[in-house]
Amino acid sequence: MESVKHLQDYDIDTRFPATVIASERITPEESQEEVREIVLEISRPDFEYQVGQSIGVVAPGGEEFGAKSHFRLYSVADLPEKKGKKQRIKIAVRRCFYVDEYSGESYPGIASNYLCDLKPGDEIQIAGPFGLVFEVPREANANLILIGSGTGIAPFRAFVKHIYHHVEDWHGRIWLFYGARSGLELLYMNRWKDDFTQYYDREMFEAFRAVSPRPHWADPIAWDRAMEERSAELWKLFGLSNTYVYVAGIDKMLVELDQVFSKIAGSAELWNRRKAELRAGGRWVELVY
Repeated sequence: MESVKHLQDYDIDTRFPATVIASERITPEESQEEVREIVLEISRPDFEYQVGQSIGVVAPGGEEFGAKSHFRLYSVADLPEKKGKKQRIKIAVRRCFYVDEYSGESYPGIASNYLCDLKPGDEIQIAGPFGLVFEVPREANANLILIGSGTGIAPFRAFVKHIYHHVEDWHGRIWLFYGARSGLELLYMNRWKDDFTQYYDREMFEAFRAVSPRPHWADPIAWDRAMEERSAELWKLFGLSNTYVYVAGIDKMLVELDQVFSKIAGSAELWNRRKAELRAGGRWVELVY
């Protein structure tokens, strides 16, 4: 079982510049959520990125925030692209706002708003890359159950592309469950931009959308609707030694998933036991924020 790492555990003393090449909004204008795909170019010759890693972005803080800088991790959303001796990577950033629980006032998230306001040609400071959260299983016939919400789809976009482009003889099953409040907010899986369509003709790949039944309310994502239709097969897959479950997104999704999987298992006790077995074998991995 892996230990939990916090932001303060990461080494950000070694920083280097990255140049913004492009910044594109990937949620429709009519969506309340603004998510941007930002392309960064890195000139550092020893920068080596592996699929599943994250980079750290150092955003200026200012005295009003009580810190000179703020550090946030972002998963790389695509395979790196070589441009001569330089590398280009993509990150998906959601513009965040936080509501003060006492005053009720809304405040912009420091790092996300800093990144979303950047223009091509701007230079930022980054660190990393860090970690290798989601690893490609050694077994070419492994079952992968990928569950992402919001920008949690970003690491899976790169992960799936890597498997189908670079892993020889992969014939394992890949099930991708992606949740959002509405169809407009399904990044990389909506009618404007669906990067996963290129895999739909593969027999072992399936993608399932889970959206809130009332997107303008605070209703949770309807994971149950997407998963209970496949409950028998999911439970069977959870019991196989070559099944890996990777989860990425906001931390509250873990509670929602536990509720759904407890119902599929028949009880919370049975699900907790099965989840513990997966986690102990390194086959349940979370990347939440």
